[in-house]
Amino acid sequence: MMEFDADLNACAGIVERADPLRFRASMAAPVAARRVLFPLYAFNIEVARAPWVTQETMIAEMRLQWWRDVCDEIANRGVVRRHEVATPLALAIAPEDAVLLDTLAAARRWDIYRDAFEDTAHFDAYIDQTTGNLMWVAARSLGPAEEATVRDAAYGAGVAAWLHAIPQLVEQGRVPLLDGTDAGVVALAEKARARLRQARANRGKISKAARAAMYSLGAADKVLSAAMASPARVSAGELPPMNDFPLSWRALSGRW
Repeated sequence: MMEFDADLNACAGIVERADPLRFRASMAAPVAARRVLFPLYAFNIEVARAPWVTQETMIAEMRLQWWRDVCDEIANRGVVRRHEVATPLALAIAPEDAVLLDTLAAARRWDIYRDAFEDTAHFDAYIDQTTGNLMWVAARSLGPAEEATVRDAAYGAGVAAWLHAIPQLVEQGRVPLLDGTDAGVVALAEKARARLRQARANRGKISKAARAAMYSLGAADKVLSAAMASPARVSAGELPPMNDFPLSWRALSGRW
């Protein structure tokens, strides 16, 4: 028990340092939910940063493969390697969730290279397999939820976060958008906001317990609306912060 608590604290520390939005969201969730959210979000951080910690593509691939191997061990109910994130993650999720997290890690291979997205379907799949899989695993691990509603919400949040990252991605030599014109940015933000608002209209399909996974939506609606109103703010890095939202009200009301 002491070892698990130490691992959980380590996961919380990773999330607090690298992902303040999801740290706030987790701290607003019930204590029992944090035992799921902290390992899950810490896993996401480790996977997301694996392609960026080295310029050597082979080393980046090996780092991602290490986490994919962890997912394989969990999915096959095998002995999971001892690690401050992998160990509590194995206790927090089901084997079928590990398959989704493996897909998340595989999608992150795009981050290693400098190729553009092939088409809209490729971009949408990337957002769905990363943000979508993460939010869906979190939600269904906490309570009953409709998958389509969760994934609609995740798409809105994922695109909002992606628009925030555009300046850094461009600086790193990536091609983050299929259409980087003002019209292209507006169309993407409109699509994402429509899906986010559709999810909110269907919030009744998410149980109270699972709604803790939705707190990480942050200020996605505000970000997307700002990109629609002034697309130049995207490339200028002047979008509203994702972390600026009334979390205490969401936690008390159950609305997101």
